[in-house]
Amino acid sequence: MPVVDVDPDELRRLTGKEDKSDDQLKQDLFGLGLEYEGETEEGLMQLEFGPDRLDRLSVEGVARSLRYHYGDDRGVYVPKTNDPDWTIKVDESVPDERPYVTGAVVRGANLSEEGLESIIQLQEKLHATMGRKRVKGAIGIHDLTMLKGEMLGEEGGNSITYKGISPDEDSFVALDSDRELTPGQVLDDHPTGRKYADVVADYERLPAIYDELGLFSFPPVINGRRTEVSTDSRDLFVELTGTDQWTIDHMCNIICYALDARGATLEQVEVEYPDGTTVKPDFEVRTKTVTHERIETMLGIDLDEHETIDLFERSGLDAESVSDVDEVDAEATSDVAEVDAALDDEADEPAYEVSIPPYRVDVLHPVDLVDDVGRAYGFNDLVPRYPDVGTVGGRHERSQLEDAARRSLVGLGFEDLLNFHMISAEENYDRMGVEAGSDVVGGGEPVDITEPYSEDYTQLRSWALPSLMMVLENNTHRAYPQDLAEIGLAAERDESENTNVAEHRSVAGVLARHDATYEDAKGRLQALCRDFDVELTTPATEHPSFIPGRVASVVVEGEAVGVVGEIHPKVLVEHDLELPVAAFEFRLDALAGE
Repeated sequence: MPVVDVDPDELRRLTGKEDKSDDQLKQDLFGLGLEYEGETEEGLMQLEFGPDRLDRLSVEGVARSLRYHYGDDRGVYVPKTNDPDWTIKVDESVPDERPYVTGAVVRGANLSEEGLESIIQLQEKLHATMGRKRVKGAIGIHDLTMLKGEMLGEEGGNSITYKGISPDEDSFVALDSDRELTPGQVLDDHPTGRKYADVVADYERLPAIYDELGLFSFPPVINGRRTEVSTDSRDLFVELTGTDQWTIDHMCNIICYALDARGATLEQVEVEYPDGTTVKPDFEVRTKTVTHERIETMLGIDLDEHETIDLFERSGLDAESVSDVDEVDAEATSDVAEVDAALDDEADEPAYEVSIPPYRVDVLHPVDLVDDVGRAYGFNDLVPRYPDVGTVGGRHERSQLEDAARRSLVGLGFEDLLNFHMISAEENYDRMGVEAGSDVVGGGEPVDITEPYSEDYTQLRSWALPSLMMVLENNTHRAYPQDLAEIGLAAERDESENTNVAEHRSVAGVLARHDATYEDAKGRLQALCRDFDVELTTPATEHPSFIPGRVASVVVEGEAVGVVGEIHPKVLVEHDLELPVAAFEFRLDALAGE
């Protein structure tokens, strides 16, 4: 969970609540979902909050939320922006890996020491979250008075250029340095350069931003010393580069709102791509729709239309009563029949079209709007009530089956494991010799993560055996035999499912020992099936992860549900294993005998 350091005196000043005590502030912040985690040696409050509210990564954003909470501000606020005087020209030499750029000009910023520290903290927190450690997006903030833009001829205005250069093509004085270095030398010799060298390690050409005087920014690594921002800086140039336009545009919005809170005036910039020109920042106000019935049902309270709109406005949103609920139902469920039924049942159901400000990157679904209404109402003011239907708690049949199978595996000498359900394509397929999309066990179409946090976890695993092989690989320093088993999630793409993903629980086991054979794995599998009184047969089959002639299909009650055999030497070598491994994997639901 993100933690932000906030100066309580600065928070009181920005909210206009000079008389608020620290304890009162903590209580008010808790009502917004920000938990007090302690304080720094300098007396700054350390506040932890949900990672979705990235607009609260600075004291300016926290103060904004408090002003809405107090009722001092209402509805959507969009800063005024002046027409662009500056242009960012995107050269065709820009690295393909980092093609996007955005920016803004900020004039008249009031940057005290505390204000400058807050903006720097916001910059680094955005790098770590939305920017994915600067890989997806990185921010550069410069003293505008130290830039000399290239004149745009008769049109007037100034321009800078975003381009790609070779590592030793040019040089500049980087921040925290007193000598000129090429970008390549920065990556080798500068502490910040070494820290972020991996971000651009695979780039053929390095990103660079030039004004008329030369190179002044090496994104996403470091800015030049010439344009360093200080408390004396009043006019700023904000530039962002990244791999995704949406991400850097919204990071820019959050930065601009924070500087607007410091009394700055915002000015747009033109971004001139080879195929067209756009104007940034784009403070577009999005809309989503949510029904009144959904709000009342989820929160368990009765509200009239006026109260609901008031709560939306106290959340920093605008709301208008409408009767069209198509958008709500389409977002609420992916089941077409359910949508049609809901439209028939709720054709006259009152709903609200809600306007969402540009800095709110967290509102993805009508449920997020309901959460805002609940916080504005006050979750502590909600009265607990018993559900209308009384039930007796108990374990689900699938959970009972899983527990019983786990006990049997432990009784057969296996050590029970719990591994991550996410994995990389290399571990899931390549290192096991399996081709994605093939019809063998584990060869299902991959369920890829759209925005993976790490290259080690880019998809949901299609089977559990690769996870066990990874454990064996990491345990080569441990004594043998190593008999390991896991019951866990496996998934593959399936367009017949509402979610396009088919999930199941898989049972996998490995026997790593000097005398491990197919018969050992099959014997354990037979004992497990006897415990559940299901019929097992093992006809010969082929599987790229196993030795030909030493592998069989696991057929339970006449249905093929898995595979058993001796792991192929290529797979063993790939995992640095120097002794035989016998293994099996099959679907857990086969043990239910249904």
